[in-house]
Amino acid sequence: MHETNTDELEVTGRDDALDAAELEELGALLRERRLSDVAESQRMAESLGLLLASRSESTADDEHDPEGPTLSSEWSRLQALRSDAAHDIVAVDAALERLHRGTYGVCTRCGRSIGVDRLRARPTAEFCIRCAVAVES
Repeated sequence: MHETNTDELEVTGRDDALDAAELEELGALLRERRLSDVAESQRMAESLGLLLASRSESTADDEHDPEGPTLSSEWSRLQALRSDAAHDIVAVDAALERLHRGTYGVCTRCGRSIGVDRLRARPTAEFCIRCAVAVES
């Protein structure tokens, strides 16, 4: 009698693969997220420009000003937010490329399907839950 390997079934038999409606929904979510990230990045760039202009016009010693954040700390905060948006754009673009290639929703590590609920919560996910836990530990 032949025993069935459940791991093989998960990799080769993907009954939980995304259907056309789910792919369309998630594609729209990714495109919307990209637009939002680009807008956020542009807002941060504009804020950085204003801060730079303010910094060059100011002769005050803001490093010792007890009234709120310093120009340096605000610069660092804005740079971090802009960097986060840029990283997310890269992740969204990679997910859109997987969508275009027909590999979206498939774990890039093991080949199992990534659940639709996981993709709705984290549309840029590259790994199924099992692999994500393994990679992070």
